[in-house]
Amino acid sequence: MKKTSKWITVVAAVGLSATLAIAGEGHGGFKGKRHGEFGMKLASKLNLTDAQKEQWKAIRKSSREQNSAFFQQSRQTMKDFRAAKEAGDTAKADALKQTLQSQRAQMKQIRDSQETQLMNILTAEQRTQYQTLKAQRAERHHDKQ
Repeated sequence: MKKTSKWITVVAAVGLSATLAIAGEGHGGFKGKRHGEFGMKLASKLNLTDAQKEQWKAIRKSSREQNSAFFQQSRQTMKDFRAAKEAGDTAKADALKQTLQSQRAQMKQIRDSQETQLMNILTAEQRTQYQTLKAQRAERHHDKQ
């Protein structure tokens, strides 16, 4: 169960990155209402200019395009892992764990890269506000566990 919750945490972190998309732009074809609302709230809280919104949108689009094959492969690995666990195939599930760990690390690198690029388009005041919002979100996430 702990491994599942770790994966959920990774997925949630990736989801956080995806929700930073501005103007309701979804991630990986998912255009859920909540993602757009969060992006719009973040843009509002950071007082992003229209130019900054467009820059962030371009960063997200570029990242999605560059990493689409990886994300597709990662989703498939997770499906295979879940199927193996449901089927009771512990040998296959154990074999996929290493791949999942590697993919988690790569997802973190992608998120970190996007965050670095976001920081480059923010003003000093916006960066401070972003770090505050990020810390608050991490605290809420930690409290839920």
